[in-house]
Amino acid sequence: MAKYAIMETGGKQYKVEAGDTVFVEKLNAEPGEKVTFDKVLLVNGKAGDPYVAGATVTGTVAKQGKEKKVITFKYKAKKHGHVKKGHRQPYTKVLIETV
Repeated sequence: MAKYAIMETGGKQYKVEAGDTVFVEKLNAEPGEKVTFDKVLLVNGKAGDPYVAGATVTGTVAKQGKEKKVITFKYKAKKHGHVKKGHRQPYTKVLIETV
C-alpha cells in the first residue's frame, strides 16, 4: 500500500503521495526551491490531534502561475446598470517528493 498523507496549506486540505503534483494557493517560493509542509492531518490512516507530531511533507516548487480567468457579470434590468469583472487566482505547482 502506498504511503499517503492529508496536509493543510492555504486553508485547504490535499491528499498527497510521493510523486504527486498538486496546485496549492500561492507560496512565497521560487521555482526549484524546496518547500516543507508541517501541517499534516493524517498519515496512512493515523490521525493527529489536530496535526500528526513530527510528520512532514516535502516537495519542490515546479512553477508559479495563474488560473484561467473567471468572469463575474452583474446586471440590473431596466436600469442601464451592469458591472463586468475578471479574476485570475494565483497558484503554485508543487511536486511532492516525500511523505
